[in-house]
Amino acid sequence: MIIVHHLNNSRSQRVLWLMEELGLDYEVRRYERMPNMLAPPELRAVHPLGKSPVIEDAETGIVVAETGAIVEYLTALKPDAGLKPEAGTAEARAWTYWLHYAEGSAMTPLLLKLVFSTLPRRAPALVRPILKAVVAKADASFIDPQVRAHVAWWEAELTRRPWFAGDRFTAADIMMSFPVETAAVRAPYGPEAGHVKAFLDHIHARPAYQRALERGGPYAYA
Repeated sequence: MIIVHHLNNSRSQRVLWLMEELGLDYEVRRYERMPNMLAPPELRAVHPLGKSPVIEDAETGIVVAETGAIVEYLTALKPDAGLKPEAGTAEARAWTYWLHYAEGSAMTPLLLKLVFSTLPRRAPALVRPILKAVVAKADASFIDPQVRAHVAWWEAELTRRPWFAGDRFTAADIMMSFPVETAAVRAPYGPEAGHVKAFLDHIHARPAYQRALERGGPYAYA
């Protein structure tokens, strides 16, 4: 039995989806974000950083944090599920790349966009106009061009093949779902991102994805 410590509207939705794709038995322990959008302090009892996702293996007592590490741990439990390519192949190298890219390069500009967008409304009224101007400048000169560059990269890759790591669906696509979904909300795709939008349609239609939504509750990015 795997316990998934699940935070609403977070990366942990991918873990629920992966559990469903693997057919593993799991329990969901739900946490709600605080008004400042941070995870509640109860999560620190599970892991010192107090973040989600975190899983606990009830049989071994092992606690795993960080989505990429969780994906590696869970796919190793079901190696015949087909969600990780055979070692030494081009697909396996691509799988590893997208696994790490999703939380590394891809999320950086998207997190910047989120943080900058919240600054004006949290500021005193007197400085709000100044902050709005600063945010607009940062968006136009750095953040938005970075997001567009990443989306163009995804589009180019998905033009060449239907899934990120090759011709078949793998856990790399589960990892990439969050940055792709987040970008769709914070920087809506234009007509030049047709393959990226098709990717979203395909993953959202998967039965395991739908079951994970039922287990996890409302999810703003679906």
